[in-house]
Amino acid sequence: MTDQAVDVGGPAEAYRSQFFGRQRELKSLRADIERAGLDTISGRKAPRARVLLIAGRPGSGRTALAEELARRVAADYPDGVLRARLSEPGGRRVPMERAARGLLDSLGIASPPGAGEDELTGMVREALTERRMLLLLDDAGDAEQVDPLLPDNPDCLAVAVAEGPLTGIPDVRPCTLGGMDAKSAIELLGTFTGSVRITVDPQAAESIAEECGGLPTALVLVGGWLAARPRASVADVAKRLRALPDDSEQPKVGRPLARAFRLVYESLPPSAAGMLRLLSLAPGGIADAHTASALAGCSLQTAEATLCDLADLGFVRSAGDHHEVPGALLPLLRTLLQTHDRPAEVQLARARMLERTVRQLHSCRAITEPDGSPARMKLAGLPRALRFSTASAAAEWLRIRLPALLASARLAVEDGELDTLARRLVAALVRALAAHRGTEDAAAELYGLHQLVLGVAERRGLHRERAAALLNLADLDAQTGRTEEALARYRAALDAGRAANDPYATGRAMESVGGAYQELGDWQRAADWYGRALAQRQARGERTDEARLYGRLGAVHTYAGRYGEALRNWRAAVAGYRRLGDLPSRARALSEVARVQEYAGRPEECLRTCQEAVEWARQTGDARLQAALQLRLADTLDRLGDPTAARLHRAMAEKLLGTEGTDDSAYEIRSTSAKD
Repeated sequence: MTDQAVDVGGPAEAYRSQFFGRQRELKSLRADIERAGLDTISGRKAPRARVLLIAGRPGSGRTALAEELARRVAADYPDGVLRARLSEPGGRRVPMERAARGLLDSLGIASPPGAGEDELTGMVREALTERRMLLLLDDAGDAEQVDPLLPDNPDCLAVAVAEGPLTGIPDVRPCTLGGMDAKSAIELLGTFTGSVRITVDPQAAESIAEECGGLPTALVLVGGWLAARPRASVADVAKRLRALPDDSEQPKVGRPLARAFRLVYESLPPSAAGMLRLLSLAPGGIADAHTASALAGCSLQTAEATLCDLADLGFVRSAGDHHEVPGALLPLLRTLLQTHDRPAEVQLARARMLERTVRQLHSCRAITEPDGSPARMKLAGLPRALRFSTASAAAEWLRIRLPALLASARLAVEDGELDTLARRLVAALVRALAAHRGTEDAAAELYGLHQLVLGVAERRGLHRERAAALLNLADLDAQTGRTEEALARYRAALDAGRAANDPYATGRAMESVGGAYQELGDWQRAADWYGRALAQRQARGERTDEARLYGRLGAVHTYAGRYGEALRNWRAAVAGYRRLGDLPSRARALSEVARVQEYAGRPEECLRTCQEAVEWARQTGDARLQAALQLRLADTLDRLGDPTAARLHRAMAEKLLGTEGTDDSAYEIRSTSAKD
């Protein structure tokens, strides 16, 4: 009966606002939450969070069940639901370090750049110790991915979604999913077909549910196919499904989904089928119209229309302004891509996608530049679809797309065939993050990006880029207190800079090695490396760096108690800044000369030098610098036994600062001045 009267179902995405079936499983899971654990039965308080396991194959609706359970019990966990995906779509494991960082971000806790997975997972567990939260761990590969994240807090609940058992975690409550019951499967199918087509032939609807194995993903595909063909009968689809041969390469439990996928895929126009295959190249299976357009080499309007058609058929899921390919379908799409598309075509599609992403990142950064700047002028020449109207819109785009952008960078580097584009992508992402979030807030992401650059540079023998990546990584190590690691990287950067014959990288690395030794309190080695860096700067006539390095040498000798050497170097710094006409730096260096004179027991000279520093600071017009040096002078006068003059200079500093007294802000200024 192929020519029946029908009522047309709603759009394919309408079913996502509802939850079908699985009531028995939900009831069992709720009971497991309330049931006493083994530790409680034995008379001991449960030491850790309870773990529930929802086990099933991709496409079985296991994640949807976990989310529905979380929705129903959310009120029992007032601190919220914390989510982490432990495998990428298609089955690739997410590194524990990345998963832990994602959880910390969700908790609003900054994660130190370069930290190892043990430190990060420990931070997650500690953060959950005092919270009552539900931890939803989706697509876990095994117990080793789940166990490090479990807090020692029985008030928390962990719901893990996996394909198989989590052997090794005690007292796990498993809930194994098969197909949906026939009634629920038919109800799901009816959201696409409408009630009449099901009522006309209920046995055929049951047959479709059986052929699909009760798998929600398969039922959605078939339902989408029926919704697009309102005059096709349910019986006709059941017949077509039965006629399709099983794919012997698929496991038996996966064959119903493979058959449903094949039925719908073979009905696609060639252009739509080609785009669908190429969507498997999108990082994480996430693609917007821009990505789809670049992959398929078509117009933006064509890509948008095709994505809408694929969403109606259930091949992709709409998620705001982008679409996601269900993880259960990605292996099938990748197999088709290997058999239908030539490697050169696939590589070209990757290159188009990366090039489009690089241009969007350039646009994202350029919008933060001032009007009339070269970057804004270049931005005006980009196609309208790649431009952002405001800096806030660009920042929001970067925030939402950051996981996909980071995944894109990782995949591009791992691919190894498009290293030039991969390097451009990483560089553009680094600049965009620095422009919108600042290097401090984005330090964790920047650390990972610099590691990617280092990998490409080592693979390609790019010594200059290797030196730059090592310097950036070492700086982040130093900022987080990993001085030994920073020192090793600075030394490696020095070797790379010499191999590249790059004087900037070489000088920068030598100075940084000195800084690392200074941080470790090894004054002799610090002075030695600063001296090497100084000699190089002098040979190249780099006067600004020369003056700064004299100051660094002066500071090291001061710490070591070698006041004669310290004075010679600080005076050389003063002379250098005088030649450069840099009044603020000259005043600061004079202030440090006064400090050393005080340490050396020469108070009268210290006073004269302080007064000279104040006079030069006055000429700069920098009120905060002048106030800082006035306070330094006041301290010196106090030690010389002249409190009246000291009060006068403190009053002048307070007036310059616009404060009521020498509060914490004045102390910060003095500290900063001293460090400079």
